[in-house]
Amino acid sequence: MRHHAIVTAGTGGIGLETALGLAAAGFAVTVVGRDAGRGARAVERITAAAPAHPARFLPADLSSLGEVRALAAHLAAEHAAPGRPLKVLVNNVGAMFAERRDAGGVEASFVVNHLSPYLLTELLLPTLSSGAPSRIVNVTSGAVGVAKRVFDAVEPPGGYYGFHWYGRAKLANLAYTLDLAARLDGSGVSVFAADPGGAATGMTNGTMDEPRIVSPGLRLLWPLVRRKFARSTVGPASVAARPSIVAATAATLEGRTGVVIGADGRPVAPFRPSTQPDIVAAVRRLSERHAPLTVS
Repeated sequence: MRHHAIVTAGTGGIGLETALGLAAAGFAVTVVGRDAGRGARAVERITAAAPAHPARFLPADLSSLGEVRALAAHLAAEHAAPGRPLKVLVNNVGAMFAERRDAGGVEASFVVNHLSPYLLTELLLPTLSSGAPSRIVNVTSGAVGVAKRVFDAVEPPGGYYGFHWYGRAKLANLAYTLDLAARLDGSGVSVFAADPGGAATGMTNGTMDEPRIVSPGLRLLWPLVRRKFARSTVGPASVAARPSIVAATAATLEGRTGVVIGADGRPVAPFRPSTQPDIVAAVRRLSERHAPLTVS
């Protein structure tokens, strides 16, 4: 029986390296992305590295919750067939924007970094449960440390600063991840967060040179901040993918859940605000309001 894995934003960077690692571990990997050309090249590379487990590409714009719903329905129907258990879902998608953008009427960073993986995960839970033991891996970020911790609304008060808003969306997703792990404890579906540390990716290239992405106070220290960003985004994507691969495949994690895998591939303590009951509850309310599981 062939075991299947899904990696979102899997056509390049950390996602592609994650897909390569899962294929090497014996999974038939589906990579999800927007660009068919990149998808074809990713599939060719993955399949060449692990010909016994051919990869495939599915197109979806994960900034559109409508496309997330369609993707989930397609995957659920496919994996309902006998002999096609879905064992791993890696929500690798992420985006940071120098200027504020909308995605379906909602601030885009919150959509891409939290609502999209939240919705895909929730819609695929029955499929993952049918394939249990199975694993969900949500990719987090050290940027959670600079996030505003107010979740009364999608958009926090004050000006738009891309790095902080990215961190806030990632904090929402981390809070959801740990809450989901508690909710599914004992179900056979394990839930992990993976922190890739830093790497040179399409998201960081160029964006991290923009002083507009940080708050005015940090802009006063921009030369120091920029150097720190530069140091943290020079690593290879293959190294940054290791935490996701460990979370998805390590035998040492069997029977465990709610674990954060750090950049060195070992468990680390979760960022404390991600476990605060008030933040968890507020994130749950926002998620249910802006990404309902059923639509009329």
